[in-house]
Amino acid sequence: MTPSHPTQEARRAQSLFDATILAGAAKDAFLKLDPRKLIRNPVIFVTEVVAAIVSLLFVRDLIVGSGAAFSGQIAAWLWFTVLFATFAEAVAEGRGKAQADTLRRTKSDLVAYKLSADGKSFTTIPAASLKVGDVVQVAAGELIPGDGEVIEGVASVNESAITGESAPVIREAGGDRSAVTGGTQVLSDQIRVRITVAPGSSFVDRMIALIEGAERQKTPNEIALSILLSGLTLVFLIAVVTLWGLASYSGIVLSVTVLAALLVTLIPTTIGGLLSAIGIAGMDRLVRFNVIATSGRAVEAAGDVDTLLLDKTGTITFGNRMASDFVAVPGVSQGELAAAALASSLADETPEGRSIVALATGEFGQAAPTEKPDQVIPFSAETRLSGVDIAGRRLRKGAVDSVLKFAGVDDVAAPKPFKDAVARIAQSGGTPLAVADGNRLLGVIHLKDVVKPGIKERFAAMRAMGIRTVMVTGDNPVTAAAIASEAGVDDFLAQATPEDKLAYIRKSQEGGRLIAMCGDGTNDAPALAQADVGVAMQTGTQAAREAANMVDLDSSPTKLIEIVEIGKQLLMTRGSLTTFSIANDVAKYFAIIPALFVTAYPGLAGLNIMALSSPQSAILSAVIFNALIIIALIPLALKGVSYRPVGAAALLRRNLLVYGVGGLILPFIGIKLVDLAVAGLHLV
Repeated sequence: MTPSHPTQEARRAQSLFDATILAGAAKDAFLKLDPRKLIRNPVIFVTEVVAAIVSLLFVRDLIVGSGAAFSGQIAAWLWFTVLFATFAEAVAEGRGKAQADTLRRTKSDLVAYKLSADGKSFTTIPAASLKVGDVVQVAAGELIPGDGEVIEGVASVNESAITGESAPVIREAGGDRSAVTGGTQVLSDQIRVRITVAPGSSFVDRMIALIEGAERQKTPNEIALSILLSGLTLVFLIAVVTLWGLASYSGIVLSVTVLAALLVTLIPTTIGGLLSAIGIAGMDRLVRFNVIATSGRAVEAAGDVDTLLLDKTGTITFGNRMASDFVAVPGVSQGELAAAALASSLADETPEGRSIVALATGEFGQAAPTEKPDQVIPFSAETRLSGVDIAGRRLRKGAVDSVLKFAGVDDVAAPKPFKDAVARIAQSGGTPLAVADGNRLLGVIHLKDVVKPGIKERFAAMRAMGIRTVMVTGDNPVTAAAIASEAGVDDFLAQATPEDKLAYIRKSQEGGRLIAMCGDGTNDAPALAQADVGVAMQTGTQAAREAANMVDLDSSPTKLIEIVEIGKQLLMTRGSLTTFSIANDVAKYFAIIPALFVTAYPGLAGLNIMALSSPQSAILSAVIFNALIIIALIPLALKGVSYRPVGAAALLRRNLLVYGVGGLILPFIGIKLVDLAVAGLHLV
């Protein structure tokens, strides 16, 4: 039975505030009030401590019978401030948990058909009992019981439960497309899989943990920002104590409730309450683009990437050489060459052979011969040719030297048009295959690495974002240059070994560059591990996926554009809301202080531009506004500030004008409106 799953479009279209998510988040918000959990967020932890103190003062005022209405309202709104902060984090986590629940459904009660020690029989065991090294057999219609590699056979596999895409993929023994994921379904044929990951540590298990944020740790930027916010909290604590001393000196009595409320309104509770939600939402946005990030550090690094290394095979190109043209010698039509190539390739089950059949039957409209062949010669690595003897003809196709040997033609004596075609294809970076009918050379088949459609435009977009693209390949420089030109990359590294890739990345990093690497093969694993952002293709090997800090479930190398945009969006969102929060706190300071001290210092009346009703109303209004602004900014924290490819100077101006100036102005308007409501309702 195929596991249920949402489509990728459905994931992206999910409402920002789903009713189910909100219900779960409301419950989790209360659970997150646990001081042991909240202490990781110093600003909100201080707010919770202050809320608890004011609550005790409220109880005292109830007993005394004086001032309970004011302290009760302050206590309630302080708790709302803490709850709104934990609610923001819970909503961000809840959206991830919804994704994780979908993945968890792929881990139903699977069974495995384990190969016995003698290799002659199978035993049925629970998938959870499998161990690393066990070999299982999976037939059409069955679910793969665990992560592993195909060691025998080839099959079509439905990975929609993981990727959200309905198109099946081919998994076969050997090469870079042998990795399979537990919970995916075999659609055709039969394969044997060697388990490479212990139950509980599978790819799906790690995805679930990462999406839920269970293993999410603060990034260096978050830690630095937390230190800054803690410092600001300490500064405002000193400021409040100073104000208490100034008030006492002026003959103004400021109660502990007022001082506590004043402290909370001045410390950076806005960004403190949204900081965790911003980071979680950044990882969640990657999930909606079918990319799983193993850490928030990788998401942040993506926002600063300036160089991208891409493995050619399977990343820039489709991974297998494909027939692109038939070049006939004089006296032979393209149709005749295509028909001979088709007949001689019917016994060639390699990807190249299948592409020749597809080109001949598709673009050239040839049909397979109906006569029964006298002899079929399948392709082999030893002979490097395939063919058929049919209707008195001996048709062969294969490597140039092998076909020349079969035809009895010396390399020097080969026709000049034939040699010219071979040389032209080789110089263009392609692979020439010769076709012969007995001792008669018919022409050459052009095999080439086919660049994925639309990739050149995507690389141009990366260039506009300031990202330099470098293709990495084991091909010779001539072939590499041809493919690099067609793909539109900025540079290439030819004849690259895993050591060469690693050395290139290290040298670039020593020069101050942040490197992203896309790859799918085992030979890419060292480079993926060294890169600041390593993006492995889901279709790649287990080693590549283990080494990377991101996995692209769609296996689209140019997905890095979205990854970089999301990384930049995360950094911009955090910077914008930090700017707003600090400006917001400064504005509240100058909005409240005049109202508190205007009776003692009438000269402050000129600064009391809002003409707040009373000192108590000013404090209560500020506390209410402080709580409401957090809930108002949750959508922006989750959705993120919109990214536009502009320069750093333009971005800074926009940040200061929109969020800096906005943070200064909004508190004056908001606190005044709340003050009017407080006065109108006679709350103080």
